[in-house]
Amino acid sequence: MHDRPLHGVRVLDLTNVLAGPYCTYHLMLLGAEVIKIELPGRGDLARRLGPDPELNRAGLGTSFLAQNAGKKSIELDLKDEAGRATFAELVTHADVLVENFRAGVLARIGFSWERLRTLNPGLVYCAISGFGQTGPMSQAPAYDQIIQGLSGMMSVTGTPDTAPLRVGFPVADTVGGLSAALAVTAALAGRQQDGRGCFLDVSMLEASLSAMGWAVSNYLVSGVEPQPMGDQNATAAPSGTFDTADGPLNIAANRQEQFETLCRLVGRPDLIDHPRFADREARKLHRDELNKHLNDALRRRPALEWEQLLSAAGVPAARILTVAQAVAVDQVVGRGFVTELPLPAGTPAAVRDRTGTLRVSGAGVLVDGEPLTPPAPPPGLGEHNADLPELVRRWRGAR
Repeated sequence: MHDRPLHGVRVLDLTNVLAGPYCTYHLMLLGAEVIKIELPGRGDLARRLGPDPELNRAGLGTSFLAQNAGKKSIELDLKDEAGRATFAELVTHADVLVENFRAGVLARIGFSWERLRTLNPGLVYCAISGFGQTGPMSQAPAYDQIIQGLSGMMSVTGTPDTAPLRVGFPVADTVGGLSAALAVTAALAGRQQDGRGCFLDVSMLEASLSAMGWAVSNYLVSGVEPQPMGDQNATAAPSGTFDTADGPLNIAANRQEQFETLCRLVGRPDLIDHPRFADREARKLHRDELNKHLNDALRRRPALEWEQLLSAAGVPAARILTVAQAVAVDQVVGRGFVTELPLPAGTPAAVRDRTGTLRVSGAGVLVDGEPLTPPAPPPGLGEHNADLPELVRRWRGAR
């Protein structure tokens, strides 16, 4: 592979926990040099978050390990005069600054956008927060679950009997991080026109609403409020989870020809011309009856057989896997999505004996046919403190 797309881009990372670190992790995978600025002796809160108490005590919590490979860690206290002076020097020569403090925190310690762009007119400054830097909720604290609830996401997750339910992973954090990474890369491209940076104000709430797609657009465009439908897809039928001889199977026969092919393959061609199932709108109105017919037919074979048969015929279908099964799928393994790295410095001996290596996820993107993988394990807190003078000299020279 040639140099990655963001090779040579210098990023200062003041982020914590997930949304911000997820953003800068993707910038690193795309080739940026990411310097993580951490509070001396404490660092990113994610260093103490995860299911392994030994790693948490060592400041290498699983949540931190997952989003910080390939970065460098330098301890700076921005409430200290010397720390602020060093940070100002780094800002002068950086391309990007990313933080996810509550709105206005960085300004209150002396680094408002006005000062930052005076220090470096070409700086791309990205502030990620729960609700954005303006508005009546800008000072409210927010974590993923708070955003899931406020966005309406939980109201459409589950069934009419079980909703509202939290989505089973921190989707608001990751969507916020991805939105920020997209905005940063767009701003870097725009800077090539006139050399000027910009201030990016990323709201996790708004990013989550945007990512909800038809659940929001159906209401905005047509005034139809979405309802929780469990494992069924409101936009088409048959589209959802179905029964087989040995477990559930997802089928998304969203097009007419896919529906007709499905009916033939399950041995129910009579359903094709049935007046209650003949077209998309009719099938949506009579979804429960159609699903009953299909479930009865699908129970004759195991899920894997149906997956292979239907997929080969152009009908989207697949089993429902656990996370452990998903990361072991040949398709995922063959594309190099998971990278195996040495365990970081400071990993407890008991953990080293138990695991030996660290596995982290990639970006789901191949560049020139190669996966984007981190070049190094996550850093220990302050691991690169001694490198700071050389780093400043190098960044100064690059400008």
